[in-house]
Amino acid sequence: MTEMSKIDTRSLLAEVTAFIWAEGAMLDAREYDEWLDLWTDDGLYIMPIGDTVDFKNSVNLCYDNAKMRKDRIGRFHQGFSISSAPPALTVRTLSRFRIEGTEGDLVTVTCAEHVIEDKFGRQRTWAGNIAYTLKSTEGGFKLHQKIIRLLNSDGMLNSFSYLF
Repeated sequence: MTEMSKIDTRSLLAEVTAFIWAEGAMLDAREYDEWLDLWTDDGLYIMPIGDTVDFKNSVNLCYDNAKMRKDRIGRFHQGFSISSAPPALTVRTLSRFRIEGTEGDLVTVTCAEHVIEDKFGRQRTWAGNIAYTLKSTEGGFKLHQKIIRLLNSDGMLNSFSYLF
């Protein structure tokens, strides 16, 4: 019997979906300090360029550990990043949730994301696939790894004043 067959996948899918939807709402509301609290200390926020799987040895749009996530949020708050002045408004849709596997207290789940950005009266649409590794804790799930694969990551991208 596999580990996945031992768990109630419907219940787990509902739990991880609710967590990811809450994270998306937090990002759209620019509740970045609260978002930082969702992470494990050793978690990684990754936006690779192209289809690489060797993130550590590749150029990425983001490869953020705890310090880099905190520094990025600090730049958003302080306006030290040209892309964050003024901040864009976003609305995201997350769909097509699928549990890919479990191992110990880790759950890997994938989904699709569409982000609509509104800035300077102009709207842009971004789409991508996300792979989450969530850690189950006594207090609920924590983000252990989030890999956002934008469909056009190796094409021409503009600056972002928000997180995916």
